[in-house]
Amino acid sequence: MPQKLHLIIPGAVLPQGAGEAPSPAAPVLPRLRALLATMDPATRIDCGEDSPSTPFELALAEANALPGGPGHIPWAAFETGTVGVPCAFIKLCHLQVGADHILLLQPDDLGVDADTAGVLMAAMAPYFLEDGITLQPYGAVPGTWLATGEPFRHLRSVSTDQVASQRVTRSMLESAGGSAAVLRRLQNEMQMLLYTHPANEARQQQRLLPINSFWVTGAGVLDAATPAAPHVLVERRLHAAAQRPDTAAHARAWLEVDADACARLLVVLRAGGDARLTLCSDKAAQSFAPARAGVWRRFRSVLGLQPPFNVRKQL
Repeated sequence: MPQKLHLIIPGAVLPQGAGEAPSPAAPVLPRLRALLATMDPATRIDCGEDSPSTPFELALAEANALPGGPGHIPWAAFETGTVGVPCAFIKLCHLQVGADHILLLQPDDLGVDADTAGVLMAAMAPYFLEDGITLQPYGAVPGTWLATGEPFRHLRSVSTDQVASQRVTRSMLESAGGSAAVLRRLQNEMQMLLYTHPANEARQQQRLLPINSFWVTGAGVLDAATPAAPHVLVERRLHAAAQRPDTAAHARAWLEVDADACARLLVVLRAGGDARLTLCSDKAAQSFAPARAGVWRRFRSVLGLQPPFNVRKQL
């Protein structure tokens, strides 16, 4: 068991107003309770509605000593091990355009298959190449591509998790510099290309939403190799349930997380190791570090919420 462990939990609480009233038989989380009984609040990250990054992303970037502030964290370079070359992730998406806003549906929920993604990349890549951008498939989910090119060096990009299924305001999309204009033009060109593309006709016959644009996220450049911090453990099982949101699934996920991830951190804490816990919502990330006892009874006042399995308010 490592003597240093930082457990980061995105989706630790449900958004305000989500789900039904908690059941009187709400599950008990003994390991989390034990952790917070011997930990004090440490650093806190708060994000406004127009933040280009989520609190979880900012907390994870800090834990891994990544450069850049909100909207400028080079996630694509970090996750792919790309050094010295500006890059970003391109995600195929569906945008619903309103009079004063854009609604971005979660790209991973589009159900893009590998064949469709391959056909669309072949059609779209020449347009990107004209602006010095190359595309290649990345990851296990079709429709996510690694894009490399100079336009991503200083580009301010907005996280898909920050805007998915929410109103994308003009202030979130505003970005200085010519590279942002290049990407906006490419988005316009791709919307025209995709509007009548046979791949979308096939999707519509299958009652699937058309792919009508792309989203850029994780843009930037790393000047030196930055390996993931070995002591950082990200627990993602609560994230999807918090995003939907699904109260029952969230409670079940907390039981699992409490039984293993929280238990693991508790062993490190009780052994006198360097233990740290960060709980994240869509608005804030609150970290805890070893300190005096008695914090659990202050948990609600510190975070403005009930214990995670019983919460109706966000951080």
